[in-house]
Amino acid sequence: MDLKKYPYNNRDVNWLSFNERVLQEAEDESNPLYERLKFLAIFSSNLDEYFRVRVSRLRQIKRIDRKLRKKLALKPNKQVKEILKQVKIQQEKFGSIFFKDLIPELAKHNIHLIDQNHYDFDQHQYATEYFISKILPLINSEIIDLSEVNPTFLENNKLYYLLTFEKEDQFGIVNIPSDTLERFVCFPSDGQNTHITFLDDIVRLNLNQIFDGQKIKGCFQIKLSRDAELYIDDEFEGVLAEKIKKSLSQRYDGQPTRLLFDAALPKEYKSKIRKSLGLGKIDMMPGGKYHNFSDFFSFPDPTNNLSLHYPKATEIKHKEFEQNSNYFEVISKKDQLVHFPYMSFNYVQNFINQAAVDPNTTEIKISLYRVAKESDLTSSLLKALENGKKVTVFVEAKARFDEKNNLKWGKIFEEKGASVFYSYPKIKVHSKILLVKRKENNKEASYAYIGTGNFNAKTSKIYCDHGLFTANKLITKELSEVFEVLSGKMILPKPKNLLVSPFTTRIQFEELIDKEIYNSKNGNISGITAKLNSLEDKKIINKLYDASNAGVKTKLLVRGFTCLIPGLKDISENIQITSILDRYLEHGRIYHFNNNGDSKIFIGSADWMTRNLDKRIEVLVPILDKDCKKELKTILDIQLNDNVKARIQDANETNSYKKKMDDKPSIQSQHLLREYLTKIHAPINTLTKQYL
Repeated sequence: MDLKKYPYNNRDVNWLSFNERVLQEAEDESNPLYERLKFLAIFSSNLDEYFRVRVSRLRQIKRIDRKLRKKLALKPNKQVKEILKQVKIQQEKFGSIFFKDLIPELAKHNIHLIDQNHYDFDQHQYATEYFISKILPLINSEIIDLSEVNPTFLENNKLYYLLTFEKEDQFGIVNIPSDTLERFVCFPSDGQNTHITFLDDIVRLNLNQIFDGQKIKGCFQIKLSRDAELYIDDEFEGVLAEKIKKSLSQRYDGQPTRLLFDAALPKEYKSKIRKSLGLGKIDMMPGGKYHNFSDFFSFPDPTNNLSLHYPKATEIKHKEFEQNSNYFEVISKKDQLVHFPYMSFNYVQNFINQAAVDPNTTEIKISLYRVAKESDLTSSLLKALENGKKVTVFVEAKARFDEKNNLKWGKIFEEKGASVFYSYPKIKVHSKILLVKRKENNKEASYAYIGTGNFNAKTSKIYCDHGLFTANKLITKELSEVFEVLSGKMILPKPKNLLVSPFTTRIQFEELIDKEIYNSKNGNISGITAKLNSLEDKKIINKLYDASNAGVKTKLLVRGFTCLIPGLKDISENIQITSILDRYLEHGRIYHFNNNGDSKIFIGSADWMTRNLDKRIEVLVPILDKDCKKELKTILDIQLNDNVKARIQDANETNSYKKKMDDKPSIQSQHLLREYLTKIHAPINTLTKQYL
């Protein structure tokens, strides 16, 4: 297949459009005030990781021999310049939203975020006492003499002040200990107004106590991002878990990739700090007075004003599991779907706990990608071991930023007697799979759970995901083979029902798309609907372009970035892409192929990205139960009809909201989904036809 015959978006540049949608939520006045602050925090956190991972990757590409880069058509410098240009525009918008919109809105509710220049006498006294008792013991400061070769070391993503002195051949560095203390300090309230200040401002107020005898001219906040791209494909050999343990320290002093600095920093000092850190000009990013806005996740609300937050969400009770607490009986009769965060993750944890104490259960197998630090799920697995069950745990040692915790739990499970397996040198295990075996009527029966999200109760409260419980032998037999692969007992599985990467997923998806092309060309019913996080694989994109040219109507819900460009004449005229960003993070993957009226639907862990198709163990399960099919098709229909939080992804990347037609009601899909799931899981089904 010729990958050059069609156009594609650059994934790193298009990702910035996704983060722009996060900013839109911070700007949206229909969102509660504190939720708008959280969207600023999400934007900031996303951008930090983006620079640590994606921009770091571009820097590493720059190390490749220039002739080879040219041969591969790699242009990292051009991409980084485009990225920095767009990031600068977004950060200016960020600052405008924060200072011009949100700070005044806080003040309307008697919450005042003030700096040291606006402290009254009592606040000044309080800040000084707080500094001496709480902050000063945690302060580390340094004076850099520029006449000496003395490279400056800054920790990743930590906050610092850069100080300029009257002696122009020196500058000072002092940490802001927000990693140990709360970023925001509340002053004693007068009963009506609450005044809050950044920890940074209390440090700034007391700088003379740190640099006694030095005359300070200027104070400017800086933050350094360091390279987190530890996992270059095919890099590792041997026992990977041990290599990851050793490499964890590299994250601490990895290659610098971006210095975010107060734009008021004088030009001559920009050059001095850049050289001291060994950065290039392209690595310098001007910003505002404050950095690390991810700390606004924990911005205090002393008023306890419920209207400033999303209303508390009630969890929908799953009709079948609530009517019969024996999950094995429920699942053996019929496949069951669960949907997070609308439902509680306890349904998964309860199932594992039942297996752990059930006298007929013989074995539990599970893959863990991001393990919670402490959870009922891990406790249940340990309980199963205590009860003599055979437990097999596959721990992904390369889950970015969670390696240390994953390895800790792997060791705990091993010590308690579980069979623990870690990832292979050249492949990650990203599947979300669980298999329980038990004795029933002198025969072995198997029960499976296959999901789109991690086995993590905490993230299940904010990530929209779907999971299937099934005892269907066609599925459980093939899932057992997947676990055989993970444990090294089988090399090549041959599933006929499951899609398993890197073995069959790509082939099966291409065949499914080809079938839609065939149906369209022959006058049969055709169409593709897919919900996923990211769309990057060029072979799949080319197939979708071919399908469009064959008349196949394709509707995609892509939460993050997409390399496919929709709406291009003679290329993608029949492809529509929308993106939904709302209270919860859309994380599920659902693939629906019309198949001439005999729908084929799959859910699972894989996006249409090369890494998910070729470089990870992924599992997608076909939905064979007609009621489950109907449920997922309705979910897709509801989301495709969203006209409140849906943005159109087009060739110009404008992120324009999907317009509501005058004769149609407003549809906010996450709200309507809650209504739909509540009705179908009501003790007496009161579901009525919706306006879809």
